[in-house]
Amino acid sequence: MNSTALSLGTKVPTKINTPCSSSKPLSKDFNATAIRFQRQLKKSSSDDQQLVQANGNSAFCTRREVVGFGICIGLLDAILQSQPATAAEAAPCELTVSPSGLAFCDKVVGYGPQAVKGQLIKAHYVGKLENGKVFDSSYNRGKPLTFRVGAGEVIKGWDLGILGGEGVPPMLAGGKRTLKLPPELGYGMRGAGCKGGSCIIPPESVLMFDVEFIGKA
Repeated sequence: MNSTALSLGTKVPTKINTPCSSSKPLSKDFNATAIRFQRQLKKSSSDDQQLVQANGNSAFCTRREVVGFGICIGLLDAILQSQPATAAEAAPCELTVSPSGLAFCDKVVGYGPQAVKGQLIKAHYVGKLENGKVFDSSYNRGKPLTFRVGAGEVIKGWDLGILGGEGVPPMLAGGKRTLKLPPELGYGMRGAGCKGGSCIIPPESVLMFDVEFIGKA
């Protein structure tokens, strides 16, 4: 982490009603939401089953098409099941302001143990100024931050935001939390990354962090 960031110092059925390849292309006015498959079964001279649509356009289902259709349904189901967690992370986060001035919002509640003061832990983060400008990201470096939580190795807002206290619940491993730090829990009057009169984090900055608590290092 750079000096400007946080440091302080199947069996297939023989009969199935599935959409199959048709001998006639669909109309340009085809409405996918109004599909109604109406078919009747007929026997051909070779005893193969033929699916005939109500409008007279024939369609044939091969075993390969049936299997392919089943795979597509399985993939769709997996995608739909993953949407709630993704939606939860993307949804606007309503911040709760604690008595210390630290505001927090859990985007994902963790499933593992909470951190213990003095424990070496790993966490990913994205740090932003209040205007949304990103000043640091462990994701961009491809490596999480490792530090002893509660030991003063990071800014106070981070220790409080992960360990909990003063109205802030502790984070659990696997959790993702947004933190909004007032200047006194961040870099205060000194700012950070200052050189030649310019600072990456200006003095008295309110900081926003998206923190992912990975767990014990």
